[in-house]
Amino acid sequence: MNSKRDLYKRIVTFGAAVILLGVITGIFAFFWYRYYSEAIVLPYYRRGNWVLIGIYGLLTALFFKAYGGFKVGYLKKTDMLYSQSLSMICVNTVAYLLISLIGRHFMNVFPILMMTLADFAFIAVWTFVSGKIFFLLYPPRKLVILYGSRQAAALVLKMSRRIDKYMICESVSADEKTEKIKELMQKYEGVIICDLPAEQRNDFLKYCFENSIRAYITPKISDIIIRGADDIRLFDTPLLLSRNYGLDFEQRLIKRLFDIVFCIIALVPALPLMLASAIAVKLHDGGPVLYRQKRLTIDGKEFDVFKFRSMIVDAEKDGVARLASEEDERITPVGKVLRKFRLDELPQIFNILKGEMSVVGPRPERPELTEEYKKEMPEFEFRLKVKAGLTGYAQVTGVYDTSPYDKLKMDLMYIENYSVRMDLQIILMTLKTMLFPGKTNAEEEEGVLAALMTDTDKKENDK
Repeated sequence: MNSKRDLYKRIVTFGAAVILLGVITGIFAFFWYRYYSEAIVLPYYRRGNWVLIGIYGLLTALFFKAYGGFKVGYLKKTDMLYSQSLSMICVNTVAYLLISLIGRHFMNVFPILMMTLADFAFIAVWTFVSGKIFFLLYPPRKLVILYGSRQAAALVLKMSRRIDKYMICESVSADEKTEKIKELMQKYEGVIICDLPAEQRNDFLKYCFENSIRAYITPKISDIIIRGADDIRLFDTPLLLSRNYGLDFEQRLIKRLFDIVFCIIALVPALPLMLASAIAVKLHDGGPVLYRQKRLTIDGKEFDVFKFRSMIVDAEKDGVARLASEEDERITPVGKVLRKFRLDELPQIFNILKGEMSVVGPRPERPELTEEYKKEMPEFEFRLKVKAGLTGYAQVTGVYDTSPYDKLKMDLMYIENYSVRMDLQIILMTLKTMLFPGKTNAEEEEGVLAALMTDTDKKENDK
């Protein structure tokens, strides 16, 4: 029954995506034929117009896919609107430049602006209607949570924020009798297995597989490492090969070439922003524009990270490393703006060109704070198997109360599943974060450090 439900759900989401993509492409076709097709120097024949419209549809599909614009029923409505709106801005900007290239001069931009407004209007209607239909057909799943420690409380709190998707009806401790736990599993549409010892978790997971019960599992560090392993076969024996040395030579070479090309291109729009930021910092208090700080990158190597100074001069003159808080008096008014839009991080483009950082990777941490993290999480050093990044998987997928252990997991998931496509997707999601900012990185770090002090059950659960 569950398999049929999932099949029908995929059909519904696919149909909704086809309608969205079809109408958006149709809007472009209308404006192309109405305002541009006859205005270019050499008008296309019929097939040329079709090819251009097809390219627009492909670009739209790629951007929507990267930003999650097709994920009806999975993302919140506001997130869907953010993702789709940003996608349309990117696509229509590229479309205008392409039309101007074909026309051999900058074409009238007004039709593109009108087309973008029409896109926004349809997107808003589509998001509302498709969301209503989806949740009428597929109400929240009724789940039971099987927990092994108090860590499950944080997960329940997060899932309770999506009552449109998950309905946790009951909880049961792993210390209860096995028969009672299995009986509860059969009553609901799925089970959340959270922080159980490995052997006990495996037994329940096999039971779920045997009885076709949907299972949501919080992974351990070892699970993430195994997920990144290669399937090989020794005669008739299947093996999993986990190389455990980060990226291989080819991946490092491709990633380095990507970093150089990306930074050279990114410097064009970034330089005016950097110049404006530097002038603002200097005019505010006359102090240094740039701030250097020791951070760690691949293999634990230290380097000086560049940032625009967002705090008062000598903010740590006592030599004690302290994380900034939301209302930290050391942060200047200019610094608050720079942090909010992540502009203080732009000078790290030069760290990337020097080869000390990468565009995407785990965020670089201070040596002294790394030592503190390692006291509670010895695996924290695993994230140093790749270069530190300007942005990272944990930054675009995590939330502000994400625990240090969960952020470590996300960093390791990136390392174990690295691809150029994944880097591009993270970069696009970072752009969304900059345009629709939440709390600052400093606030995130403060939450991380606070959560670290309560993450004491992790070692026991990884046994």
